[in-house]
This record gives sequence, structure tokens and C-alpha cells, in this order.
Amino acid sequence: MIDHDAIPETALRWVDGGMPAALATVIETWGSAPRQPGALLAISAQGDLVGSVSGGCVESAVAAEAFEAMEAGDCRLLEFGVSDDDAFAVGLACGGRIQVFVEPVGTGEGIPLPILRALVEARAERARTVLATDLETRERRLLALCDDDALTQAARVAADGDRSGFTEADGRRWFLAVHNPPLRMAIIGAAHIAQPLSRMAAMTGFDVTIIDPRDSFSSAARFPDMALSREWPDAALTAFAPDTRSAVVCLSHDPKIDDPGLHVALRSQAFYVGALGSRRTGAKRAERLAGAGFSEAQIGRIDAPVGLDIGAKSPAEIAVAVMARVVEALRRPETR
Repeated sequence: MIDHDAIPETALRWVDGGMPAALATVIETWGSAPRQPGALLAISAQGDLVGSVSGGCVESAVAAEAFEAMEAGDCRLLEFGVSDDDAFAVGLACGGRIQVFVEPVGTGEGIPLPILRALVEARAERARTVLATDLETRERRLLALCDDDALTQAARVAADGDRSGFTEADGRRWFLAVHNPPLRMAIIGAAHIAQPLSRMAAMTGFDVTIIDPRDSFSSAARFPDMALSREWPDAALTAFAPDTRSAVVCLSHDPKIDDPGLHVALRSQAFYVGALGSRRTGAKRAERLAGAGFSEAQIGRIDAPVGLDIGAKSPAEIAVAVMARVVEALRRPETR
């Protein structure tokens, strides 16, 4: 899990170390709010901040309320709108408003430590989890998405859409905070383009794995701080086990390397599969895959030539184009 997303983990670590902490969650937005529902900020009693609820000056006001909440053991519901100077400073000037729920950790009516600890454990296990909070009664439920009651069904819909928000269930109004597993990207072929792409993907929130059996390509010197696999792509990608939170990008431009990876990727639930190469290269690839028994629909999943057509030329520009297409596939799957 990337460090900047480890907000519940950080709050738990502070409390386990004897430092009081609070969590602030964006629960509703209107207009041009800079952060979406579910965005988190952890605040320690000594003023440490991890995460954000607005990306700007609103954090100071939220932190001030959090300090009081830690002292009193109560929760706070805050709202910032267009009339607030702080809100203007962070981009709410077009009529935007945000509501933020502030709760101390492990004290009073705040989030109970067992609930937070179970959430952190579920995130460590890459389990899809939704934390449901009744803001009126302060009841929390950690939903594993395997039951069939109305609240869990609504939580599954929220998790599938990767969208936190409110729902009505059994006559009660719950805020559903979605905690999906981290996004992952497998890059097959440690080509020049893979260097900026891996960095951009990591900055966007992906756990990146570079797959290339060629030692001179898949070296730590070329890909510092990245997970590297020098197994053949079919074995490496089978172990990677692409799921609905995974993207696979083939960049080697060598059928001996790309094709084995594509054989696994096209049979997986990866939300994005892309491959470098011209349309002519893509046509030859399609012939090989059809000869290997893949259907037209499976082959049609491949984004090729890879990336959004922005006229990219340099490796960094091509990496931008690839990331744009990956994000589009994740956030607007209907466009594919």
C-alpha cells in the first residue's frame, strides 16, 4: 500500500503509540469541491496531518475542531462553503460546499479502536471493505460485503463504483466509506517508456510491478523502489493475479515477451489491458492471439496502440497518454 494512502493505518499507529488522534472524512460535497466523499485526513494531538479533505486552508480549521474533539471525546459535523474565506482559498468559489465529519479515535463517541483495527487488517489483506456510519446514533459497522441485507447490498454497489456516500437502509441514513484494495499495475517489458510510466502510476495511486526476464532491463538502478519480477511474463502475471483493481500494460514490443503476458491478462478480470505497437503490429498480434484460441471479444479488450491519442512522441509523453487511458478505463468504463 502506498504511504500517502495509509491514513487509517497512521491514525491507529499514533493511538497505539500513546498519541491521541482523530479522523476527518468528507461526507458530502456540492459544486466545485476539490475532494470527493470518503477523502480522509488524520490529525494527531501534536498537530501532525496525513491526508486531506480539501487540499488547502480548510485543513487548519478541521484540525482545530479535531483537537477539541479529542479533548471532549465527541464528534463534529463541519461545513465549509462559498462564504468562507478559507473555502475561497481552496477553490470553493464557484458555489462549492463540503461537509466534514470529525471523530476522535478510540474515545467517547468516536470510532472504536476494534473497528479501526479491523479496518486496517482488512486493508492489509486487500479485502474490499465498507465502513458504514450512522451519523445520528454514531453506530459503526464494518461490512465485508458477503451478506444480503439491505445495507450490505448498498455497500456492494458503492464499492463496485468506488464511490463513498450516503444510503438509506432499514429506515436509517448511513454514510458508506469505501475502502477498496489499492490499485495495481503490471508493466510487462522494462522499456524506456516503462520508467516514466511506473513513476506516474505510483504517483496516481497504483502499486506497480515491473515484469521482464531480461536482467539488463529490469534492474533496480533503472526502476528504484519498484517491485521487479524477472520471471517469464505468463508465470509472473499468473502470480500477480490481475483482478478488477488491476491494469496490465505491455511495452516490450517483442511478441516473445508481450504475448505470454497477454494470454494471462485477457483471461483475467483486469480493468485495463494495453499493448504498445502500431496498428500493423496490432493486427499481427490479433492474428497470433486468434490462432491461440482467443475470441474476437477477448482480443478487443486490448487498448492498442496503447494510450490516449494526444500525439505523444517522447517516452514521458507516451506515459502520460497511457495513464490518461488507464484512468479513463477505471473511472469511465462505459467509454470502452
